[in-house]
Amino acid sequence: MEQRVAAGVQLVDRGRRPRIGKRLAPYLLTLPGGLWLAIFFLVPIVFMLSISLQTGNLEDGFRMTWHVATYWQVLQQYHTQFVRSLIYGSIATVITLVVSYPLAYWIAFRGGRHKTTFLFMLLLPFFVSFVIRTLAWQFILADDGILLGSLKSWHLLPKDFHVLASPVAVVSGIAYNFLPFMALPLYVSLERIDRKVVEAARDLYANNAQVFTRVILPLSIPGVFAGVLLTFVPAVGDYVNASILGGTRTTMIGNIIQQEFLTNFHYPQAAALSFILMAVLLIGIFAYAKVLGARSIEEYV
Repeated sequence: MEQRVAAGVQLVDRGRRPRIGKRLAPYLLTLPGGLWLAIFFLVPIVFMLSISLQTGNLEDGFRMTWHVATYWQVLQQYHTQFVRSLIYGSIATVITLVVSYPLAYWIAFRGGRHKTTFLFMLLLPFFVSFVIRTLAWQFILADDGILLGSLKSWHLLPKDFHVLASPVAVVSGIAYNFLPFMALPLYVSLERIDRKVVEAARDLYANNAQVFTRVILPLSIPGVFAGVLLTFVPAVGDYVNASILGGTRTTMIGNIIQQEFLTNFHYPQAAALSFILMAVLLIGIFAYAKVLGARSIEEYV
């Protein structure tokens, strides 16, 4: 009798252990990612928030004074750069969407067995460093460069025509550098569309325009959302293109933050600018999701 009871207890223990393991498995699997986010995202954010509320200078040191007025001061001082960054980022995002959608559509529906090759060709230039690619655009768009110099020598452009240090150059550089962030989500979304649905629409006598507007475009909205999100956020905070391709009249908020951090050593002001930028982007993202009818951000990412 005692042996049977002991055997029953062992069976119960063996049954409990797998159940406990199944319950703990999701938490154990997410633990590395959670620690990564906590160490490299949450901790820096808390640290930056603390800095933004401090006062002082590099020589005498900084101390916590809960100086909230810093946010209003930097917003008043650099509101022009904020608005300019939002405009440049929005224009660049629209350009990448207009260019990437037909490209992704063609690869997804017409690429056939060569889809991987076409995607590799799309990504090939982006194996080169971000800065080097931007410097290449500076060389191409120079007043006497390979493009404008040739057009001027052929008398197709006036001698005083220039593109560098203008909004056109900055927006073009941003759109070029962030093109894959838009193209890849669009391709994935278009590739997931069931071809039987498209064929069914044609069987119901829908023409090409109706198939695209009523079937393909609505089903690709998740890719549009993800592409816009992945492009707009880094485009607004970009400072490399404005530094290399722009001038004093095309300064973006990323350039101001970099200058305040690394040149002027105004750490509270730079931290406050970073938090304002993050807040504006978050508000814009949730408003954009609301317009598209997304119940949550994760639904379309």
